[in-house]
Amino acid sequence: MAAAIRASVCPHDCPSTCALEVEVHDGARIGAVRGAADNDYTQGVICAKVSRYAERIHHPDRLTRPLLRTGPKGSGQFREISWDEALDRTAGAFTDIAATHGPEAVWPFYYAGTMGLLQRDGINRLRHAMKYSRQKLTICTSICEAGWFAGVGGYRGPDPREMAKSDLIVIWGGNPVATQVNVMTHVTRARKERGAKLVVVDPYRSGTAAVADMHIMPRPGTDGALACALMHIAFRDGWADRAYMATHADCPEALEAHLAARGPEWAAGITGLPVAQIEAFAALYGSTKRSYIRLGYGFARSRNGAANMHAVTCLATIAGTWPHEGGGALWSNRGIYHWDKTLIEGLDVRDLSVRAMDMSRIGAVLTGDRTELGDGPAVHALLIQNQNPLAVCPDSNRVRRGFAREDLFVCTHEQFMTETARWSDIVLPATMFMEHDDLYQAGGHTYLQIGPKLIDPPGECRSNHAVICALAQRLGAQHPGFAMTEWEMIDATLRASGWPDAATVRARRWVDAAQPFARAHFLDGFAHADKRFHFAPDWTALGPFGAAMPKLPDHFAIVDARTETHPFRMVTAPARQFLNTSFTEMPTGRARERRPTALIHPQDAARLGIAEGARMRLGNARGEVVLHARHFDGVQPGVLVVESVWPSEYYQGGIGINALTSDDPAPPAGGAVFHDTAVWARAEAAALAQAAE
Repeated sequence: MAAAIRASVCPHDCPSTCALEVEVHDGARIGAVRGAADNDYTQGVICAKVSRYAERIHHPDRLTRPLLRTGPKGSGQFREISWDEALDRTAGAFTDIAATHGPEAVWPFYYAGTMGLLQRDGINRLRHAMKYSRQKLTICTSICEAGWFAGVGGYRGPDPREMAKSDLIVIWGGNPVATQVNVMTHVTRARKERGAKLVVVDPYRSGTAAVADMHIMPRPGTDGALACALMHIAFRDGWADRAYMATHADCPEALEAHLAARGPEWAAGITGLPVAQIEAFAALYGSTKRSYIRLGYGFARSRNGAANMHAVTCLATIAGTWPHEGGGALWSNRGIYHWDKTLIEGLDVRDLSVRAMDMSRIGAVLTGDRTELGDGPAVHALLIQNQNPLAVCPDSNRVRRGFAREDLFVCTHEQFMTETARWSDIVLPATMFMEHDDLYQAGGHTYLQIGPKLIDPPGECRSNHAVICALAQRLGAQHPGFAMTEWEMIDATLRASGWPDAATVRARRWVDAAQPFARAHFLDGFAHADKRFHFAPDWTALGPFGAAMPKLPDHFAIVDARTETHPFRMVTAPARQFLNTSFTEMPTGRARERRPTALIHPQDAARLGIAEGARMRLGNARGEVVLHARHFDGVQPGVLVVESVWPSEYYQGGIGINALTSDDPAPPAGGAVFHDTAVWARAEAAALAQAAE
């Protein structure tokens, strides 16, 4: 029987949210997965990971039955139980803990294992109905949000399809070859049809940087200094659009005076870049009105990340590129969808007096840090969906100490036996995106889409929505959403948000929410109340840590700096074949990535006696890890890059890379600083002994 071609949507943590075409065989298995050719953003192109999705969804190691822990925590010893027993045990634990310690002792915990609005965010409906502790969603976007909003005032920008009409595309702090492949489709078109130039700003020669016309490789955490030098040159050399700033910006004169002492020589000393390269980049950008800056997430994952992102967004305002087709800047278009998620998230029963704790600091929360717990109870129960905090959250040794508490009950709803699942008391088998209905928005383009159920799940896997509703029934949680099907929830949410009904959206396959040109390019003013771009933002209005931030764009020198004892700055960049710990279970991806590896400059390797491919040890006060070295001249000396979040069992000693990263909250509003880590490095003793023999 020929395969049926069915429409779907990629749910993974990537701004592309690709429109898919999926081969479905006999209504039971999937085959090839392709990008939808008639979607003018996806244009038939998807990443290699998702194109091989049959390998993941039909993987023999998928969880298919509920499990009860029978051995010590972390032992991986479980026995199968029924769904009724699993749900009864979980609901019973939550009820007992809430009765003893108060409902805030229960903490539902989730993030972006799926980007579907229903399956991802429905856990909040249970949280709010039961008055369980709230969660600050800081781990990925909060630093970017503050940095972008500070200047622009809203979460929107020029249509990313306009990159195909640009004369210069600047990809700043991202690696779309690995993480957002559709960006490269539009970049390639601009290069072929318009002779456009591609500039990549990244602290290492990523796959995207390797194909750029110009790669700017600053030291990690110094992007603000580079942006200030570019602005200095724009004022100095006449590239600044003073007429545009006079009508669209808050204080250009004060900014110009501030930048007078922040020229290319100053920036070179901070960034490690040659003055000539800074000058060349400034001239190229300043002389090209159709310049589109596509901001990534990577350069914001630093203690000074929000200040850095704000400084980069200032460039488009100084140069006056916003009014031009193919010009301006974009971080995310997520603000264009005007969702009413009351039904999905239970916003009508949310109590803002219930404490909210920082998910990036789960280790601090579980080990009793009162800066997060406040005057409330310790957390005694976790319900985890869409997250693997033991591997992906900062300061993972501290996270593990928290999970080891005998008085902590953990229920994890998951697709594979992740590290977090192994440390759980109850493990529930979860569906994948082709096995349930869901609703999607995009940040990197402008389409909303429905991803319908295509096949039945294996064994006894249940969707997030089904699990939340079943727990709600046992807990006595009251909300209309607990009695609705997935499709009913999607339909009601679309209607409440002013979009067509679910049947119409599914029939159309996608609905374009693109803003009119004038609004997308801020011709009618920026999204602040005064309609102006803010060079001097009110950081204190954006979060509790904003008071110390620079009043105007600057190098905000608060990073985990190199020292004599910690002479390297480490960046934990995404791998091409993995997405955090998603896809790490796929043999083809593991074969391509090979093993946990540190990219180290040959000069540093020679000085430390670290041979190509040899084991090396990295460490700081939080922990130590052992991985393999790869000599790589695509970083500055003193910089290390470790690609991907391999599961901890792939590291010698079972300790993964996030043992080294800090859970310090980045100002102004918190956020994980994964790329802001000072470490020492040395050849592993065993490797040295082997070499001596």
